[in-house]
Amino acid sequence: MEMNEFLEFCKQGHPISEEDKEVNELSAHCSDEAQKLTMTLNTSYHSTEEIVAIFSELTGKKIDPSFVCNPPFYTNFGKNISIGKNVFFNIGCSFQDRGGISIGDGALLGMNVTIATLNHGLSIETRNTVYPSSVTIGENVWIGSNSTILPGVTIGNGSVVAAGAVVNKDVPADTVVAGVPAKTIKKINTEAK
Repeated sequence: MEMNEFLEFCKQGHPISEEDKEVNELSAHCSDEAQKLTMTLNTSYHSTEEIVAIFSELTGKKIDPSFVCNPPFYTNFGKNISIGKNVFFNIGCSFQDRGGISIGDGALLGMNVTIATLNHGLSIETRNTVYPSSVTIGENVWIGSNSTILPGVTIGNGSVVAAGAVVNKDVPADTVVAGVPAKTIKKINTEAK
């Protein structure tokens, strides 16, 4: 399996068991590379331009120069992250991106935001099987500090996730959610200043 096929395979949500040797070898390769690059990012000072270059190598995609990240940043995979323009990550963000994470233009992620794209089977027989499910963060979304976004969630354009929320369901556009699990607090009047 070629790397691009493998990345698409992960994004499509195919279950991956311990027996999937080729898939697990490719996953281990990406994880090793992500570990090396995040170690480089997190253990010394880097200019904004250097951080953009590290993220471009980490994701395998050109990252726009408008991107800003305040390290440390953590990911276990790297290659299934897509980042738009004018995106900001504050310190301590952690991504589990094997299932795919897409972050739209203008998104702001607060300190210690966690995004997960993998789940395990519940029964003992499937507990070692992982089930990838992508996460999509829309444009101009603000995710507050210490929030967790769970596998399969889409957060609509212009929405706000309050600090500490655990988002386990899709969030419509222009909506504020808060709590554990996150619930709608209010709609955002997009015409108000």
